[in-house]
Amino acid sequence: MSPPLYPAFGVLLVDDEPSFLRSLNIALERSGGINHIHRCQDSREVMDILARENIGLVTLDLTMPHVSGEELLARIVEEFPDVGVIVVSGLNQVETAVNCIKLGAFDYFVKTDEESRLVEGIRRAIRLQELRQENQALRRRVLDDTLEHPEAFAHIVTADRSMRAVFQYLESVALTQQPILISGESGVGKELIAKAAHALSGRQGPLVCVNVAGLDDNVFADTLFGHQRGAFTGAEQPRAGMIEQAAGGTLLLDEIGDLSLASQVKLLRLLQEGEYYPLGSDRPKRLQARVLVATHHDLAEKQRTGAFRKDLYYRLRTHQVHIPPLRRRKQDIALLLDHFLAEAAEELGRNKPSYPPELAVLLGNYAFPGNVRELRAMAYDAMSQHRSRTLSMDAFKRAIDQACGEDSPSPHRQRAVFAPDEPLPTLDEVADLLVEEALKRAEGNQSMASRWLGISQPALSKRLKKQRGEGA
Repeated sequence: MSPPLYPAFGVLLVDDEPSFLRSLNIALERSGGINHIHRCQDSREVMDILARENIGLVTLDLTMPHVSGEELLARIVEEFPDVGVIVVSGLNQVETAVNCIKLGAFDYFVKTDEESRLVEGIRRAIRLQELRQENQALRRRVLDDTLEHPEAFAHIVTADRSMRAVFQYLESVALTQQPILISGESGVGKELIAKAAHALSGRQGPLVCVNVAGLDDNVFADTLFGHQRGAFTGAEQPRAGMIEQAAGGTLLLDEIGDLSLASQVKLLRLLQEGEYYPLGSDRPKRLQARVLVATHHDLAEKQRTGAFRKDLYYRLRTHQVHIPPLRRRKQDIALLLDHFLAEAAEELGRNKPSYPPELAVLLGNYAFPGNVRELRAMAYDAMSQHRSRTLSMDAFKRAIDQACGEDSPSPHRQRAVFAPDEPLPTLDEVADLLVEEALKRAEGNQSMASRWLGISQPALSKRLKKQRGEGA
């Protein structure tokens, strides 16, 4: 399988010396991983190529027959202002370089410079062009509130605005080669987001997922990089690592926040250099997969405490997607409940049951520390016990009681805060306010409100009658 083209836009190399064009082409492919390259020896053809091809960056020689580099630079800046231009000239003159920058060139290099400097300069220009294009695409999608590829998100059940914003952002960064950091609590669906990012990338290779939590440094290296025969005791046959298995596709490193510091160094080098060494080999291999990472940890906090390398953190957060927890996506709960009940009914060979309206109210007031994964488990458990026409709420109530504990507060419950400059309410006033809030959240259902208040339904009914009597 041929490697995917990088970058998404073409890089046009313009020079009348075929040997220099060939040498620069090889250097970009070997050292920079840049293979979306067009070459042009005749300066008269440049403007036609720009009009015909999707070109994002041009390297331009100054001294050429027919049309000079400076004349071409001025025309490109005027007619194709979104195309970046790097001047690569044999003239080592400060005035010439300054004039090119004034005309709009991104950078200026002398052909006698070290090849690695030129390659790095081109890589830097590509990255800035990618950021500019990503910003334009994101701005367009947000302003128009559109998705160009909604089919990539068909497997994600949501009607939440914040999730739609995540989808729009993913579409904007889908074609870049830079890593994407996917963060969010356990169970929010980070792997589903990774699948969408892979689908949007257009890569023909597979999506390979690796959970790196708990892997020591040697196992991590062997898992990702593979090994040669005889690399260590027991290595009787060579084995391709996960990076090679994901060639032409996407590699997802899950639970990246649990990676050891020693392994973090290896990952950083892989991302910086774009190459790796299988264990026991002295010949490097190119990284030909897009890298995604996922974590439920706060990596910013971990790098502040020294548990995560700062340089790796900033390398990974180039593109960052945070998936909000289910408790902040209330309108998704009913949608997901219907989806999981239908899914479970199909697997169990049953008809999807109806459920009492109180169930949506009950779930809407639960914090879901396990997020979407927890709701799915609840739905499947309830379906496995379902016997009558209407789905019972008992399985959901038991699951919530086990998660929170009958006498323990919800892990996401916040303490009430009283204004220091206001008099404290009496216990009776606080109790009345609490009852009102419970009934409001329960949409008037006294049975559900009494559960949340920790009292019996008769006790709640008695208190409500007392309140009505006081108000009469």
